[in-house]
Amino acid sequence: MAAYVAGDARAFERLFRVLAPSLRAFFARSVGAGAVADDLAQSTFLKVHGARASFRAGERLRPWVFTIAARVRADWLRSRGRVADDLDADAPDPEPRHDPALETLSRERAERVRAALERLPEGQRVIVHLHRYEELTFAEIGRVLGISEGAARIRAFRAYDRLRALLADLVEGARS
Repeated sequence: MAAYVAGDARAFERLFRVLAPSLRAFFARSVGAGAVADDLAQSTFLKVHGARASFRAGERLRPWVFTIAARVRADWLRSRGRVADDLDADAPDPEPRHDPALETLSRERAERVRAALERLPEGQRVIVHLHRYEELTFAEIGRVLGISEGAARIRAFRAYDRLRALLADLVEGARS
């Protein structure tokens, strides 16, 4: 990021290559995969470009970028008059296995996880995505979403607790 702030155009290309898949996944979980998720990711990069001078050296890049992405998402929702809880979410499928039986089981589990994630309120889904898939800390998630670290922890606890309940049979099956 420091190189990009200093004017290195190639640095932006590297940032895009690294961050675009995560941003698309973040938006796909909120608005569905496809053109809208791509457009929101592009809007985020435009805002990153416009705000690059405000990036502080030594600050972690992902939380800074996802703060911008969360605001882009909120603006998009507000412009559509949509409530966050009405949106669908998707979880990525695990990597395919070569054993057909394992592939089928894996697809079924991924679908169950996807369905369980869809049953979470949007605020909890976003926390799970940022924590589980983007590996942000709760303090970083709090800053990204404009809530306290404690509120982020509570939402995550509730989300993971609900997911454990919804997927209890999968967890029990994995232990046997």
